Amino acid sequence: MADLEAAVRKLRAAQAGVPRAEERAARLISEARARVDAARAELAEAIRAEAAVGTRQVDIVAATGYSRERIRQIIRDGEE
Repeated sequence: MADLEAAVRKLRAAQAGVPRAEERAARLISEARARVDAARAELAEAIRAEAAVGTRQVDIVAATGYSRERIRQIIRDGEE
């Protein structure tokens, strides 16, 4: 009977830990998404800066992996 009670306690303890783990995971995901957003904004500024000094669009495309249209959109968004 002691083994059964110990197993029940372990299960309940494990179940109690799930919400805390989910909260930590949600925080980690949120922080990671914020870092991605910040990096994306930094990249957009760098793209605009390169375009402003005359870097060819094809070179920006090669460096970033973005399409020519996406590069145009980023540059255009910075002009507004």
